[in-house]
Amino acid sequence: MDWTALWLSLQLAGWTVLILLPVSVLAGRALAAREFRGKRLAEAVVMLPLILPPTVFGFYLLVAFGRDTFVGQIWQTLFGGQLVFSFQGLVVASVIFNLPFAIQPAQRGFEAVSRELREAAACCGMSPWRALWKVELPLAWPGVMTAMVLTFAHTLGEFGIVLMVGGAIPGETKTIAIAIYDRVQAFDDRSAAIMSAVLVAISLFTIAVTFALSARVGRRLG
Repeated sequence: MDWTALWLSLQLAGWTVLILLPVSVLAGRALAAREFRGKRLAEAVVMLPLILPPTVFGFYLLVAFGRDTFVGQIWQTLFGGQLVFSFQGLVVASVIFNLPFAIQPAQRGFEAVSRELREAAACCGMSPWRALWKVELPLAWPGVMTAMVLTFAHTLGEFGIVLMVGGAIPGETKTIAIAIYDRVQAFDDRSAAIMSAVLVAISLFTIAVTFALSARVGRRLG
């Protein structure tokens, strides 16, 4: 069992969820409640990582994050290191790749909130932020939590993006998915089976606990 790879995967999933939680709420609410020019294009861009093969998307991210690119140079100036083949690069790539998993379920959750409730909150003198927190979020909470569960579970199993952007550097970018692949390539089926079983158990436990907390927090916010 490669515990270092498992811990790295859990960190990657945790940071991805932490960053995408506010993004899913704000972007999901904006796409659900507003009509603006270019909305359909914005929705298509959000969905693009879901359509493209991970290796193709990973290739473009690898090119975009290169040391000689604008993004790579900005990152190196600010943080003093390269973005590709680093854990930080994995986090950025994972955030971008998981946008559809984080935003679309949240958007569906906010679409279930009726316009009359938003108008009633405004008539009661609630600010947009207070109305979002007190009125809309409790009703859209199941969608937001579904988004976070999908993001976490999907990040744990990411392979193509991780391999393209981060490589397989032990202790830095070698996640549990890559470790399982390496064990299979080495014909070590026992180790691969153990790591796969642990990954399945963590995913099931996370889903069960998250939905239980979602129901409790939703009632409390309501």
